[in-house]
Amino acid sequence: MWLRAPLFSGLDVSHVHGLAPPALTLGWLDRLRGIVRGRLLVKGIVTGEDADSAIAHGADGIIVSNHGGRNEETLRATIDCLAEVVAASRSRVPVLIDGGLRRGTDVFKAMALGAAGVGIGRPQGWGLAAFGQEGVEAVLDIYARELEAIMRQAGTPTVSAIGPHSIVRRNAA
Repeated sequence: MWLRAPLFSGLDVSHVHGLAPPALTLGWLDRLRGIVRGRLLVKGIVTGEDADSAIAHGADGIIVSNHGGRNEETLRATIDCLAEVVAASRSRVPVLIDGGLRRGTDVFKAMALGAAGVGIGRPQGWGLAAFGQEGVEAVLDIYARELEAIMRQAGTPTVSAIGPHSIVRRNAA
């Protein structure tokens, strides 16, 4: 039988009471920036003000994510936060989005709103759980086919041709 050491073997986790420090401050980000030698992406940004602060304190990229806040129906969807964060970033760093992108058309919309990339973790997880590697490959293939179809319909022959002109914005009533 194969055995492995417990994940936290030898670590004192008696004072760990959650997954994140209760008071994540810009000082905490400054300390993290001092430790991390590679690229530092800050995930969980949903406002322009937070994007601007993260960039000012050393973020090399932003990931728009509400960490599942829509599950509770209490926070804005990530796609609704994207344009504000992209505008605040002023092209200083790439802005990615993670959460709620369930179709290739969602990827298209995110890119039209300025996302440099998208995360699609849950659908890949569903594919993996249902059919293993083939399930993940099938999910990615569905996304690619749907993205290609909407690109043709919108007259955007390349990914780089996708932009704000590619979508129609509805006015809030």
